[in-house]
Amino acid sequence: MEARDSLSSINGDFGFAGATDRRFAFSRQSSFQQPHTPIDIPAHGHHHHLYWSALDDKPSALRRTSSLSSFGFSVFRNVRSGHRYMKRLFLMISLNVAYSTAELLIGLFTGRVGLVSDAVHLTFGCGLLTFSLFVMAASRKKADREYTYGYKRLEVLSAFTNALFLLFMSFSLAVEALHAFIQDESEHKHYLIVSAVTNLFVNLIGVWFFRNYARINLAYRNAEDMNHHSVFLHVLADSIRSAGLILASWLLSIGVQNAEVLCLGLVSVAVFMLVLPLFRASGGILLQMAPPSIPTTAFNKCLRQISALEDVVEVSQARFWELVPGHVVGSLTLQVKKGTNDRPILEFVHGLYHDLGVQDLTVQTDEA
Repeated sequence: MEARDSLSSINGDFGFAGATDRRFAFSRQSSFQQPHTPIDIPAHGHHHHLYWSALDDKPSALRRTSSLSSFGFSVFRNVRSGHRYMKRLFLMISLNVAYSTAELLIGLFTGRVGLVSDAVHLTFGCGLLTFSLFVMAASRKKADREYTYGYKRLEVLSAFTNALFLLFMSFSLAVEALHAFIQDESEHKHYLIVSAVTNLFVNLIGVWFFRNYARINLAYRNAEDMNHHSVFLHVLADSIRSAGLILASWLLSIGVQNAEVLCLGLVSVAVFMLVLPLFRASGGILLQMAPPSIPTTAFNKCLRQISALEDVVEVSQARFWELVPGHVVGSLTLQVKKGTNDRPILEFVHGLYHDLGVQDLTVQTDEA
């Protein structure tokens, strides 16, 4: 096998840089259609370091500090000038922080452990919602030299983090239900109903703010949808938890046996069922699994069509994944007959996967 060393990136109009190029890449997004500066590829078997001459004048630590500072100011500006969901989330976080602080102080001064425990739970929730707000602002930054695909995948990471927290909350509610079954329920503290009512009111405001994402299995068009949906599920799960505590307290007050066990168990199952689809979707993207929006049979059909070409000897290393929801990336290697003009083959492969919905594709050709 002999692989040529030249490398070329071309746009959707098939602007090949030269007839000897053996690697083909395309993007359906105009943001990637930019002129490229030729770079000499060093010979095989040697290790070389390439530096950007424009950055050589500054020490690396100073550049890193300056970059972090500019990134922080950029995120702050994005929060201030953000869209309505960012402003709504900021308001909801402020309400939760004020309420959890008041609950923590009351619990510490009165010695009620239940209030302190609930305040700690709310604090963790506020931290995750704050991370979601930070991600909403940071993901608006454009691609740079270090993050060439941009920061949109932060939205997926935020959604996965929220889903993981809610799964943990579901597990903790199940443990709490088991504990309530073992202990004497006659000693249950009914003062928590006031806390639960207040918490329910605050979370219902958040549910109203993100009501457009009020679905369990939401078809995510982009990374922003996934993050917003995770915020909605977060506040909805907290609302269900508060409603379950209110119902359990009321049932206990009228003498229903094992009411707390029943309510907490139902809430645990409900939260688990709500968040599981989001956990699977966000985790699948982070693990770079095959895009669920494109059937496996469609990929197999494309591979068969490419393999059927006269000058193609073998198709290998076909990999396709979602960078973020709605943005499919792929790469594959073609082994062609020696002396074959690969331009028609690459144009055919480009059109094939373009119609399938692959936005970014890299094809490498090797001669047999």
